[in-house]
Amino acid sequence: MKPNRVLMLACIATLLTIPVLMRSGEFSPPSRTFLFTYQATLKAIPNGTRRVRVWIPRPASDAHQTVVLKDVHAPVHLRETREETFGNGILYGEMLQPQPGAAEFSVEYQVTRKEYSKGNFETLVKADRDGSGSPPASVRRWLAPDQLVPVSGKVKDLADENTRGMRGSLEKAHALYDYVFHTVRYDKSGTGWGRGDSLWVCDSKHGNCTDFHSLFMSMARAEGIPARFEIGFPLPADAAEGVIPGYHCWSEFFVNRIGWVPVDISEAWKDPSKHDYFFGSLDANRIQFTVGRDLTLQPRQDGPPLNYFVYPYVEIDGRPFAGAAAKFSFRELQFRG
Repeated sequence: MKPNRVLMLACIATLLTIPVLMRSGEFSPPSRTFLFTYQATLKAIPNGTRRVRVWIPRPASDAHQTVVLKDVHAPVHLRETREETFGNGILYGEMLQPQPGAAEFSVEYQVTRKEYSKGNFETLVKADRDGSGSPPASVRRWLAPDQLVPVSGKVKDLADENTRGMRGSLEKAHALYDYVFHTVRYDKSGTGWGRGDSLWVCDSKHGNCTDFHSLFMSMARAEGIPARFEIGFPLPADAAEGVIPGYHCWSEFFVNRIGWVPVDISEAWKDPSKHDYFFGSLDANRIQFTVGRDLTLQPRQDGPPLNYFVYPYVEIDGRPFAGAAAKFSFRELQFRG
């Protein structure tokens, strides 16, 4: 064979491997650095109010993001606390005998968020081929049901049906990921969506990210696979600044010898070309604020546990206050659009 032909074939072989090697880069930059502004407005504090209590979620640094609190504007001092069950950060303040009317809070962070990948299904399943065994005690809390995330009855039957004959946590989790992906549609019409009610999703077969991942968590936990809920905000992939209309959430499940594996089923549904990517990877187009469901805050709120905690929570004289509005925006510091 001529040398030129050998070289050409070698180049072709190399090029054929690039989509696999560059798979994550197709969908996400390695990292994004940006300013994130979280604004909360108490629209109409009633006349005669004695005490207003305000809890605002505070994102934390971890292996996937670095968060620096840059600035706080508030009518009262906000002190940092941490809820006891999951360790979520909180900014907490009290207003005593406040003036009636509006009160505004603004918190700015500088964030660097990294792409996070544990590999694709084919790579991961090889590490779990022999089955996973019992999860360690440190993650078993993520096997328990939440108020709207049951692990028995209908969801257990559904999970058993979709994992029958499969070996190991990876194969089972992938089957459950596929079931949610193919069965639930991203559709925020009507009422009932957005609460993360697994039984409601089973019947309605539509909803938003909360609903997609609640059903996945119910079925995973029902199969003995720890799964946790994570929530924050999305960043548009093609913009350097702007207003963010609302939250985004995703999930992780735990596998022995591998650790936590991320999934983002609702984003995969929106763009099916990312189906394989979002099983095992998260893009950098996000910021995480809190983890877990049924949250008791610190200091403890007088109202019931929160279904999830991403928006400001306010109580006036011991009762939940519905008149709190929130607005979120970002400005890129290193944009790669």
